[in-house]
Amino acid sequence: MIRSFKKDKLTVKIYRSREDLGRESALEAGNKIKELLKSQESINIIFAAAPSQNEFLQNLIMQEGIEWERINAFHMDEYIGLAPTAPQGFGNFLKERIFSLRPFRSVNYLNGQCESTDDECARYAQLLTANPVDIVCMGIGENGHIAFNDPHVADFNDRKLVKVVELDLQCRQQQVNDGCFESIDQVPTHALTLTIPALLKGRFLFCMVPGMTKAQAVANTIEQEISERHPSTILRDHIAANLYLDTLSAKIIS
Repeated sequence: MIRSFKKDKLTVKIYRSREDLGRESALEAGNKIKELLKSQESINIIFAAAPSQNEFLQNLIMQEGIEWERINAFHMDEYIGLAPTAPQGFGNFLKERIFSLRPFRSVNYLNGQCESTDDECARYAQLLTANPVDIVCMGIGENGHIAFNDPHVADFNDRKLVKVVELDLQCRQQQVNDGCFESIDQVPTHALTLTIPALLKGRFLFCMVPGMTKAQAVANTIEQEISERHPSTILRDHIAANLYLDTLSAKIIS
């Protein structure tokens, strides 16, 4: 680690490389999982699906001593209308990289092919209420979103736990920039997402944000006032949130 500091309640840690970030954030998350399992029968974890999470997920599944069969897994957002087998589906992304690789107690998917999005939001909200979230493993989008709470739909006081959102242009373009889609016209326009209050209910937040394309979003997260204009700024108001950066994503912070 090169540097660590606090911004309000948020702990920020900067590493030399994306690989170091992934290894060390996974080690800290893994240690927290094992600590919680000493006093709880099971724990509930929400995972983000994005290329920014690859190194973290690769290292997390290699942590020794994690009793995966005592962990209930959730994911935080999903496109509406993609084919069930589409590799861009966030459930499919996580199934390939972690959910199918370890023996979870349960894996709970958002269904982007549902007949009624209202019913699906209600179903998943009930799951989250019945299984209070212990850990959230997440990232930050180029527009500052957390989950799919883009600035124009972000609500720090949202009464819902899960909702349907229309994705903004920058969010959809990021999916092209990340190599998930060939062109923006292929990126769905709407998605299911956990709301900001749903994410903040997590007792411990681990936020992994590598890469130069995230540098401005990181600077906004740390330096702008806490507001829905920059949704990720709300992380600074969580008592147990850690933000993991590499030298590229931290490049323009003061």
